[in-house]
Amino acid sequence: MTDTVDDVDMPYEDDASQNDKIDSLQERLEVLERQNEEMRDKLLDANAENNKFQQKLERLTHENKKLKQSPLFVATVQEITDEGVIIKQHGNNQEALTDVTPEMRDDLEPDARVAVNNSLSIVKRLDNETDVRARVMQVERKPEVSYADIGGIDEQIDEVRETVEMPLTSPEMFDEVGIEPPSGVLLYGPPGTGKTMLAKAVANQTDATFIKMAGSELVHKFIGEGAKLVRDLFELARQHEPAVIFIDEIDAIASKRTDSKTSGDAEVQRTMMQLLAEMDGFDDRGQISIIAATNRFDMLDRAILRPGRFDRLIEVPVPSAEGRERIFQIHTRSMQVDDSVDFADLAEVTDEASGADIKAICTEAGMFAIRDDRTTVEVQDFEDAWEKIQQGDDSDGEEVSRTFA
Repeated sequence: MTDTVDDVDMPYEDDASQNDKIDSLQERLEVLERQNEEMRDKLLDANAENNKFQQKLERLTHENKKLKQSPLFVATVQEITDEGVIIKQHGNNQEALTDVTPEMRDDLEPDARVAVNNSLSIVKRLDNETDVRARVMQVERKPEVSYADIGGIDEQIDEVRETVEMPLTSPEMFDEVGIEPPSGVLLYGPPGTGKTMLAKAVANQTDATFIKMAGSELVHKFIGEGAKLVRDLFELARQHEPAVIFIDEIDAIASKRTDSKTSGDAEVQRTMMQLLAEMDGFDDRGQISIIAATNRFDMLDRAILRPGRFDRLIEVPVPSAEGRERIFQIHTRSMQVDDSVDFADLAEVTDEASGADIKAICTEAGMFAIRDDRTTVEVQDFEDAWEKIQQGDDSDGEEVSRTFA
């Protein structure tokens, strides 16, 4: 097949037949049509490329226009007077009196955030600021943990449900009795006993907004940052009432106050003061419940333990033999366990194990079965797993020789 019209021979000699001339013209027409189609495709591509550059030009023109505008600064309304509005500019704490239109005056109030120009004239009101670090602590997806997944602490589960769930689901019961519902619960006990899992179950079972954070996340380098984050967390909770705030490792910011003069200790104490004020200060907390957890109860400051801040102090101890048996059953529900495995015997032998230890034992037992190319977990696997866990916990590194009955 020819590529261009010039490649097509035209038999214009006198001896050429009429049919040959028609065939040649037909071939030239096909070539022209093909070239026309190719040019149309190129034109479409060029138009698309042109549109892309046109959009880029419009974006750059808009950005250039913004760069040429005078910068705006963030300020806070201090007071609204007959003479005008007193504002304080952020950064340099400069105060100024400025005039505003009647329409804008109606939209302003003390503590409102506004944008001002170089002459400190108010340009517009800004939305209330909530630290992005506070927003990301809001749990959007409920944990897949229910109370049925927690064993050995049935009494503690009932107390938490009474303290946290009941005021949210049945507030009328407290009104009928004439008492204020409990406002906070502190879970304390050794590591691995189920304190955090209990908070996850609350998040799963309630329809309230759940906000989680660790106490160490409130410790910051710069003065006032930790206190500001605490304020933003409670403001976020007020915006989404009813809400539950879970503070893990609360001892990081609520330890006993000392006479230390270091800036780090002073900042931690400022953060704790803000937390105390938010938990039981001048303003009503509203429908906000607080759950906190710690394994260093002895380190907590007495001010945070008083009623009104934490009305319930719930100890979550190492599970009993019956509790350990229940935890073994929970963590082996999806495992192929040999019929010879007796969970009661396992519970008796693992008398020092926490709930986290038992979960680790079950996982290790499954790994031993996999190493032996088996799909069923046997008694010996649990025995080896428990010995391995104990060796890891033994500070002297001595091998513990315990066997199952």
